[in-house]
Amino acid sequence: MTVLLTRSDILRVLDVPAVLDALRHGFRHASPIEPLRIRTDLPGPGTATALLPGLIPGIPAYTVKVNAKFPGATPALRGVVCLHDLADGTLLALMDSSTLTAYRTGLAAALATDVLSSGTVVGVVGAGAQSAVTVAGLTEVTRLVVHDLHADRASDFLARQGIPGAVASSPQEVAAVADVVILATWSREPLLTAADLKPGLHLTTLGADEPGKVELSADLLSAARVIVDDRALVAKMGALGNVGLAADAAHATLTEVLTGAADGRRADEVTVYAPVGLPWQDLAIAWPVYQAAQHDGQAIDFLS
Repeated sequence: MTVLLTRSDILRVLDVPAVLDALRHGFRHASPIEPLRIRTDLPGPGTATALLPGLIPGIPAYTVKVNAKFPGATPALRGVVCLHDLADGTLLALMDSSTLTAYRTGLAAALATDVLSSGTVVGVVGAGAQSAVTVAGLTEVTRLVVHDLHADRASDFLARQGIPGAVASSPQEVAAVADVVILATWSREPLLTAADLKPGLHLTTLGADEPGKVELSADLLSAARVIVDDRALVAKMGALGNVGLAADAAHATLTEVLTGAADGRRADEVTVYAPVGLPWQDLAIAWPVYQAAQHDGQAIDFLS
Protein backbone atom coordinates (compact mmCIF):
# COMPACT_ATOMS: atom_id res chain seq x y z
CA MET A 1 0.00 0.00 0.00
CA THR A 2 1.10 3.56 -0.77
CA VAL A 3 0.45 6.26 1.83
CA LEU A 4 -0.84 9.59 0.43
CA LEU A 5 0.42 12.55 2.47
CA THR A 6 -1.02 16.01 1.88
CA ARG A 7 0.33 19.34 3.13
CA SER A 8 -1.71 19.10 6.33
CA ASP A 9 -0.61 15.49 6.89
CA ILE A 10 3.04 16.54 6.59
CA LEU A 11 2.72 19.58 8.85
CA ARG A 12 0.92 17.53 11.51
CA VAL A 13 3.90 15.18 12.01
CA LEU A 14 6.84 17.37 10.94
CA ASP A 15 9.60 17.21 13.55
CA VAL A 16 12.11 20.00 12.84
CA PRO A 17 14.93 18.60 15.07
CA ALA A 18 14.57 15.18 13.40
CA VAL A 19 14.82 16.75 9.94
CA LEU A 20 17.85 18.82 10.97
CA ASP A 21 19.52 15.65 12.29
CA ALA A 22 18.81 13.84 9.02
CA LEU A 23 20.15 16.78 7.00
CA ARG A 24 23.31 16.95 9.08
CA HIS A 25 23.83 13.21 8.63
CA GLY A 26 23.21 13.52 4.90
CA PHE A 27 25.76 16.30 4.49
CA ARG A 28 28.35 14.35 6.48
CA HIS A 29 27.75 11.08 4.62
CA ALA A 30 26.99 12.13 1.07
CA SER A 31 26.11 9.34 -1.37
CA PRO A 32 28.77 8.69 -4.02
CA ILE A 33 26.04 8.43 -6.68
CA GLU A 34 25.93 11.56 -8.83
CA PRO A 35 22.78 13.59 -8.14
CA LEU A 36 20.57 14.31 -11.15
CA ARG A 37 18.67 17.57 -11.39
CA ILE A 38 16.84 17.64 -14.72
CA ARG A 39 15.07 20.85 -15.69
CA THR A 40 13.18 22.04 -18.76
CA ASP A 41 11.18 25.09 -19.77
CA LEU A 42 7.49 24.56 -20.45
CA PRO A 43 5.35 26.49 -22.96
CA GLY A 44 4.37 29.68 -21.17
CA PRO A 45 5.73 30.80 -17.79
CA GLY A 46 6.48 27.45 -16.13
CA THR A 47 9.38 25.04 -15.69
CA ALA A 48 9.50 21.35 -14.84
CA THR A 49 12.22 19.76 -12.72
CA ALA A 50 12.99 16.21 -11.61
CA LEU A 51 15.47 15.33 -8.83
CA LEU A 52 16.75 11.79 -8.33
CA PRO A 53 17.79 9.61 -6.66
CA GLY A 54 17.46 10.84 -3.09
CA LEU A 55 19.82 8.59 -1.15
CA ILE A 56 21.29 8.79 2.37
CA PRO A 57 23.42 5.94 3.76
CA GLY A 58 21.51 4.08 6.47
CA ILE A 59 18.00 4.95 5.22
CA PRO A 60 16.35 1.99 3.40
CA ALA A 61 14.47 4.15 0.90
CA TYR A 62 15.03 6.64 -1.89
CA THR A 63 13.13 9.58 -3.36
CA VAL A 64 12.23 10.82 -6.82
CA LYS A 65 10.76 14.33 -7.00
CA VAL A 66 8.88 15.95 -9.87
CA ASN A 67 8.07 19.66 -9.62
CA ALA A 68 6.34 22.26 -11.73
CA LYS A 69 7.30 25.86 -10.96
CA PHE A 70 5.03 28.76 -11.97
CA PRO A 71 6.13 32.12 -10.53
CA GLY A 72 2.66 33.64 -10.71
CA ALA A 73 0.90 30.77 -8.94
CA THR A 74 0.30 30.27 -5.21
CA PRO A 75 2.13 28.19 -4.23
CA ALA A 76 4.60 28.73 -7.06
CA LEU A 77 5.91 25.19 -6.78
CA ARG A 78 3.64 22.14 -7.17
CA GLY A 79 4.46 18.47 -7.50
CA VAL A 80 5.03 15.19 -5.72
CA VAL A 81 7.79 13.39 -3.91
CA CYS A 82 7.75 9.62 -4.44
CA LEU A 83 9.28 7.61 -1.59
CA HIS A 84 10.38 4.13 -2.67
CA ASP A 85 11.62 1.09 -0.79
CA LEU A 86 15.32 0.72 -1.57
CA ALA A 87 15.12 -3.09 -1.59
CA ASP A 88 12.41 -3.63 -4.20
CA GLY A 89 11.19 -0.22 -5.40
CA THR A 90 7.80 -0.41 -3.68
CA LEU A 91 6.14 3.02 -3.68
CA LEU A 92 5.85 3.66 0.04
CA ALA A 93 4.42 7.17 -0.07
CA LEU A 94 3.31 9.93 -2.39
CA MET A 95 3.81 13.33 -0.75
CA ASP A 96 3.11 16.99 -1.50
CA SER A 97 6.40 18.39 -2.74
CA SER A 98 5.59 22.05 -2.15
CA THR A 99 5.61 21.52 1.61
CA LEU A 100 8.54 19.11 1.68
CA THR A 101 10.67 21.32 -0.57
CA ALA A 102 10.02 24.48 1.44
CA TYR A 103 11.04 22.79 4.67
CA ARG A 104 14.01 20.82 3.39
CA THR A 105 15.42 23.88 1.60
CA GLY A 106 14.76 26.23 4.49
CA LEU A 107 16.11 23.91 7.17
CA ALA A 108 19.19 22.96 5.14
CA ALA A 109 19.81 26.69 4.69
CA ALA A 110 19.39 27.26 8.43
CA LEU A 111 21.85 24.47 9.19
CA ALA A 112 24.45 25.92 6.81
CA THR A 113 23.85 29.47 8.03
CA ASP A 114 24.42 28.47 11.65
CA VAL A 115 27.64 26.70 10.69
CA LEU A 116 29.03 29.54 8.58
CA SER A 117 27.84 32.70 10.34
CA SER A 118 28.23 34.61 13.56
CA GLY A 119 25.95 37.26 14.97
CA THR A 120 22.25 37.30 15.75
CA VAL A 121 20.83 40.19 13.70
CA VAL A 122 19.27 38.45 10.70
CA GLY A 123 18.24 40.19 7.51
CA VAL A 124 15.65 38.82 5.11
CA VAL A 125 15.33 39.80 1.46
CA GLY A 126 12.17 38.21 0.08
CA ALA A 127 9.49 37.82 2.77
CA GLY A 128 8.03 34.49 1.65
CA ALA A 129 7.54 31.01 3.06
CA GLN A 130 11.09 29.97 2.24
CA SER A 131 12.59 32.75 4.36
CA ALA A 132 10.18 31.99 7.20
CA VAL A 133 11.27 28.35 7.40
CA THR A 134 14.94 29.33 7.33
CA VAL A 135 14.51 31.88 10.13
CA ALA A 136 12.57 29.32 12.18
CA GLY A 137 15.44 26.84 11.84
CA LEU A 138 18.16 29.22 13.04
CA THR A 139 19.39 28.59 16.56
CA GLU A 140 19.57 32.21 17.72
CA VAL A 141 17.96 35.34 16.29
CA THR A 142 17.67 38.50 18.39
CA ARG A 143 16.48 40.92 15.71
CA LEU A 144 15.09 40.82 12.17
CA VAL A 145 15.46 43.32 9.34
CA VAL A 146 13.09 42.52 6.46
CA HIS A 147 12.82 43.79 2.90
CA ASP A 148 10.34 42.78 0.23
CA LEU A 149 9.15 44.41 -2.99
CA HIS A 150 5.84 44.85 -1.18
CA ALA A 151 6.29 46.68 2.13
CA ASP A 152 3.03 45.27 3.54
CA ARG A 153 4.32 41.75 2.95
CA ALA A 154 7.52 42.59 4.83
CA SER A 155 5.51 44.01 7.74
CA ASP A 156 3.28 40.93 7.87
CA PHE A 157 6.34 38.66 7.80
CA LEU A 158 7.89 40.51 10.72
CA ALA A 159 4.69 40.34 12.75
CA ARG A 160 4.34 36.59 12.19
CA GLN A 161 7.85 35.81 13.41
CA GLY A 162 7.33 37.35 16.83
CA ILE A 163 10.92 38.67 16.83
CA PRO A 164 11.81 42.36 17.33
CA GLY A 165 12.85 44.10 14.14
CA ALA A 166 12.19 46.57 11.38
CA VAL A 167 11.22 46.82 7.73
CA ALA A 168 14.03 47.95 5.40
CA SER A 169 13.59 49.94 2.21
CA SER A 170 16.21 48.05 0.18
CA PRO A 171 18.51 45.00 0.16
CA GLN A 172 21.41 47.40 0.72
CA GLU A 173 19.84 48.65 3.95
CA VAL A 174 19.41 45.04 5.09
CA ALA A 175 23.07 44.23 4.42
CA ALA A 176 24.21 47.38 6.19
CA VAL A 177 22.63 46.49 9.54
CA ALA A 178 22.44 42.68 9.60
CA ASP A 179 25.07 40.09 10.57
CA VAL A 180 23.37 37.46 8.40
CA VAL A 181 21.29 37.99 5.25
CA ILE A 182 18.88 35.38 3.85
CA LEU A 183 17.86 36.01 0.23
CA ALA A 184 14.93 34.06 -1.20
CA THR A 185 13.53 35.85 -4.26
CA TRP A 186 12.69 35.42 -7.94
CA SER A 187 15.27 38.03 -8.95
CA ARG A 188 17.10 37.87 -12.26
CA GLU A 189 19.36 40.83 -11.46
CA PRO A 190 21.90 41.19 -8.62
CA LEU A 191 20.32 42.52 -5.45
CA LEU A 192 23.68 42.98 -3.70
CA THR A 193 27.18 43.65 -5.05
CA ALA A 194 30.68 43.79 -3.57
CA ALA A 195 30.10 47.44 -2.67
CA ASP A 196 27.47 46.30 -0.15
CA LEU A 197 29.79 44.01 1.80
CA LYS A 198 31.23 44.55 5.28
CA PRO A 199 33.67 42.38 7.27
CA GLY A 200 32.11 39.31 8.84
CA LEU A 201 28.86 39.43 6.87
CA HIS A 202 27.27 36.12 5.91
CA LEU A 203 24.80 35.72 3.04
CA THR A 204 22.67 32.69 2.17
CA THR A 205 21.28 32.92 -1.36
CA LEU A 206 18.34 30.60 -2.01
CA GLY A 207 16.70 32.19 -5.04
CA ALA A 208 19.42 31.37 -7.56
CA ASP A 209 18.39 27.75 -7.90
CA GLU A 210 17.87 27.48 -11.68
CA PRO A 211 19.29 29.12 -14.82
CA GLY A 212 18.73 32.87 -15.13
CA LYS A 213 18.04 33.57 -11.45
CA VAL A 214 20.53 35.91 -9.75
CA GLU A 215 20.64 37.50 -6.30
CA LEU A 216 24.37 38.19 -5.76
CA SER A 217 26.73 39.75 -8.30
CA ALA A 218 29.86 38.15 -9.73
CA ASP A 219 32.13 40.66 -7.98
CA LEU A 220 30.49 39.93 -4.62
CA LEU A 221 30.85 36.17 -5.05
CA SER A 222 34.47 36.61 -6.16
CA ALA A 223 35.22 38.64 -3.02
CA ALA A 224 33.60 36.18 -0.59
CA ARG A 225 34.33 32.70 0.71
CA VAL A 226 31.66 30.70 -1.12
CA ILE A 227 30.34 27.40 0.23
CA VAL A 228 28.01 25.31 -1.95
CA ASP A 229 26.13 22.03 -1.77
CA ASP A 230 27.43 20.72 -5.12
CA ARG A 231 30.12 22.46 -7.20
CA ALA A 232 29.05 21.13 -10.60
CA LEU A 233 25.36 21.95 -10.18
CA VAL A 234 25.97 25.44 -8.77
CA ALA A 235 28.23 26.20 -11.73
CA LYS A 236 25.67 24.76 -14.16
CA MET A 237 22.43 26.31 -12.89
CA GLY A 238 23.04 28.13 -9.62
CA ALA A 239 24.49 31.28 -8.09
CA LEU A 240 27.94 30.86 -9.64
CA GLY A 241 27.14 29.80 -13.20
CA ASN A 242 24.29 32.28 -13.51
CA VAL A 243 26.78 35.19 -13.24
CA GLY A 244 29.48 33.57 -15.38
CA LEU A 245 31.64 32.03 -12.64
CA ALA A 246 33.04 28.50 -12.79
CA ALA A 247 32.95 25.75 -10.19
CA ASP A 248 36.38 26.70 -8.87
CA ALA A 249 34.87 29.95 -7.52
CA ALA A 250 33.47 27.76 -4.72
CA HIS A 251 35.92 27.39 -1.87
CA ALA A 252 34.28 24.27 -0.41
CA THR A 253 31.12 22.24 -0.11
CA LEU A 254 29.13 22.16 3.10
CA THR A 255 30.00 18.46 3.34
CA GLU A 256 33.71 19.37 3.36
CA VAL A 257 33.12 21.98 6.06
CA LEU A 258 31.07 19.68 8.29
CA THR A 259 33.59 16.84 8.01
CA GLY A 260 36.58 19.10 8.66
CA ALA A 261 38.04 18.70 5.17
CA ALA A 262 37.75 22.46 4.55
CA ASP A 263 37.42 25.61 6.60
CA GLY A 264 34.14 27.44 6.93
CA ARG A 265 34.33 30.95 8.35
CA ARG A 266 37.73 32.58 8.84
CA ALA A 267 37.84 35.61 11.17
CA ASP A 268 36.14 38.58 9.49
CA GLU A 269 35.75 37.00 6.05
CA VAL A 270 32.54 37.47 4.12
CA THR A 271 30.92 34.07 3.61
CA VAL A 272 28.20 32.97 1.20
CA TYR A 273 26.19 29.77 1.21
CA ALA A 274 24.92 29.19 -2.33
CA PRO A 275 22.98 25.93 -2.66
CA VAL A 276 20.99 24.56 -5.58
CA GLY A 277 19.29 21.74 -3.69
CA LEU A 278 20.18 18.03 -3.89
CA PRO A 279 17.95 14.97 -4.23
CA TRP A 280 19.05 13.41 -0.93
CA GLN A 281 17.73 16.44 0.95
CA ASP A 282 14.21 15.40 -0.06
CA LEU A 283 14.80 12.04 1.61
CA ALA A 284 16.05 13.76 4.78
CA ILE A 285 12.54 15.09 5.37
CA ALA A 286 10.43 12.50 3.52
CA TRP A 287 11.72 9.56 5.57
CA PRO A 288 11.01 10.93 9.08
CA VAL A 289 7.64 12.25 7.90
CA TYR A 290 6.75 8.83 6.47
CA GLN A 291 7.90 7.07 9.64
CA ALA A 292 5.62 9.29 11.72
CA ALA A 293 2.59 9.23 9.39
CA GLN A 294 2.59 5.84 7.68
CA HIS A 295 -0.25 4.48 9.83
CA ASP A 296 -2.36 7.65 9.74
CA GLY A 297 -2.48 8.82 6.12
CA GLN A 298 -4.86 7.66 3.42
CA ALA A 299 -3.53 4.55 1.65
CA ILE A 300 -4.05 3.29 -1.89
CA ASP A 301 -2.90 0.26 -3.82
CA PHE A 302 -1.64 1.53 -7.19
CA LEU A 303 -1.24 -2.05 -8.42
CA SER A 304 -4.87 -3.05 -7.77
